[in-house]
Amino acid sequence: MERFLKIISLLLLGLWLGAAIFFAAAVAPNLFNVLRGAELTNANALAGTIVTRLLAISNRGGFEISLLLLVISFFATRGVRPLMRFAEMISLAIMAIMTALGHWVIAAHMLALRTAMQLPIDQIAPTDPRRIQFDNLHRYSVAAMGIAIIAALVAFVLMANRASKSDAPALAEY
Repeated sequence: MERFLKIISLLLLGLWLGAAIFFAAAVAPNLFNVLRGAELTNANALAGTIVTRLLAISNRGGFEISLLLLVISFFATRGVRPLMRFAEMISLAIMAIMTALGHWVIAAHMLALRTAMQLPIDQIAPTDPRRIQFDNLHRYSVAAMGIAIIAALVAFVLMANRASKSDAPALAEY
C-alpha cells in the first residue's frame, strides 16, 4: 500500500507540475499573441479572461493536490529521516499556500479591479492607480505560481528520491 501511495503521489505531483509549467510557458503567452494577431478589438481582454479561468483550474488543482499529498506524506513517511520528511512536507505546504494565495487572494483582487474599471485593461492609462495596482497584482500572481512550481519540484525530487531508496531492496530481489 505504501508503494502504491508513493506512485500515486508522484503521478499527481508530476501531473500538476507539467500542467503548471505548460500553462506558464506556453499557453498564457501564446494565447495573448494569437489573439492579438487576430486583431480582435478586445484581444487582451478575451485572452485575460481565458487565462484567468485556466489559472483558476491550475491553482485550485494545485491546492487540492498539495493538501492530499500532505496527508499522504504525513502517514507514508513515518520511517523516513526527519529532515527529509520535514523538507517534503514544507515544500508541499508552500505549494498549498502559494496556489491558495494566487487563487483566493491575488486573482480575486485582480478580478475585482477589472470589474471596477469597467473598461478593458488596455484602455486604462498606465498611470491610473487601478492599473498600477492591477500590474502589481499580476507580478505577485506570477511570483506565487513560480514559487509553487519550485516548491512542487522540490517535493517531487524528495518523493522520487525517497521512493527509489525505499524500493531498492525490493528491486534487488528481481
